Amino acid sequence: MNVLRERYQKEVVPALMKEFSFTNPLQVPRIRKVVINIGLGEALDNPKALEAAASDLSKITGQKPVITKARKSIAAFKLREGRQIGVMVTLRGERMWAFLDRLINIALPRVRDFRGVSRNSFDGRGNYTLGLREQIIFPEIEYDKIDKVRGMEVTIVTDAGSDDKAAKLLELLGMPFRKG
Repeated sequence: MNVLRERYQKEVVPALMKEFSFTNPLQVPRIRKVVINIGLGEALDNPKALEAAASDLSKITGQKPVITKARKSIAAFKLREGRQIGVMVTLRGERMWAFLDRLINIALPRVRDFRGVSRNSFDGRGNYTLGLREQIIFPEIEYDKIDKVRGMEVTIVTDAGSDDKAAKLLELLGMPFRKG
């Protein structure tokens, strides 16, 4: 069993039950899934960028990414509906816990001038989105073999229902929130 998942079951669930006075362990918020997305505006001009991003994402997550397509045409961006503009992966179960463990304990501390992640990135329903500027903070990516530094969004979807419960859940799991 993953270390982070074990911590959730042994430490986080009892702490959240006590703090929010839940009577049943099934009331405690859980992490449902983690969605990692790389949006590539440059894919319109350079189709190879899509392959490189998909390769990086599959190395980071251990799962084959899905290519996302534009839903609308936007003339200002020279974008047509149906064009391939990004890659994404949805992680659940054991892979999700393994990714979160690597993100919290290995990748985020490797960010330059890291002072913690913002508490303002919750969506009102208990989901947290974190933007990363470069994929090279993950140890699976070799710096010499990448063609370009790309950013990504990591969305942690919980069933907390409110931001304060989700924030406490992530805080107890070890998410390094910014102080103050």
